[in-house]
Amino acid sequence: MTAKSAAVAPADVPVAAKLEALLTLQHLDSQLDEIRRVRGDLPEEVRDLEDEIAGYEVRVKKFDEEIQGLNDFIKSRKQASKDAESLIKKYDEQQQNVRNNREFEAIAKEIELQRLEIQIADKKIKESQYQIDVKNAEISGTKSKLEERRKDLDNKKGELETIVSENEEEERAIMAQREEATKPVEDRLLTAYTRIRGNVRNGLAVVLVRRDACGGCFNTVPPQRQADIISHKKIIVCEHCGRILADVEARAV
Repeated sequence: MTAKSAAVAPADVPVAAKLEALLTLQHLDSQLDEIRRVRGDLPEEVRDLEDEIAGYEVRVKKFDEEIQGLNDFIKSRKQASKDAESLIKKYDEQQQNVRNNREFEAIAKEIELQRLEIQIADKKIKESQYQIDVKNAEISGTKSKLEERRKDLDNKKGELETIVSENEEEERAIMAQREEATKPVEDRLLTAYTRIRGNVRNGLAVVLVRRDACGGCFNTVPPQRQADIISHKKIIVCEHCGRILADVEARAV
């Protein structure tokens, strides 16, 4: 595409030039696909590991908060137990100075209630401590998995960075050419191109007619339709797969 034609509004660009630009775009995207294919599943594996690690970190944080809550509860129960002991001591002293059996029995009931309060507090403290031990064991197991996943992530990232760096310059150059190739293409056409690429397995949105068949789905393209494609008067898509038919192979350069 020349500097002169690049200055023309995409809507005013001749259909032939648009098709040429789309073919160029497809060629560049296919090169990018090939470069990225070498990376295999590494990008997805890195993302999965990052998500898994984030999940473990949230889990550990949640356990820590729960343990903090249990420790606060234990602290409050211990204080309640101390308060009950103080009351028992106080009631014991009062019991020494009662005037009758009725007062003695009333204080004895209060002492009994406070002793019961201490027993309940002790039970709650033991239950909470047990829960803390269980959660600490969960944290230990989770942190162990977290450490393993972090090592896996470091290894995967290292592999990915090595592969990316090997093709980084080439990929950057292709991306720059791609940017230029999109300029003569209208937004609606570019959107359609992107949509088609996303819907087909091989990423080919623009193809040639080869041996009287669509270069994407290999269904037959009738002679009259081939004549229309060769005329380059309008954008024609394959009636079977929806790919853009840019040209007929015999006329392709």
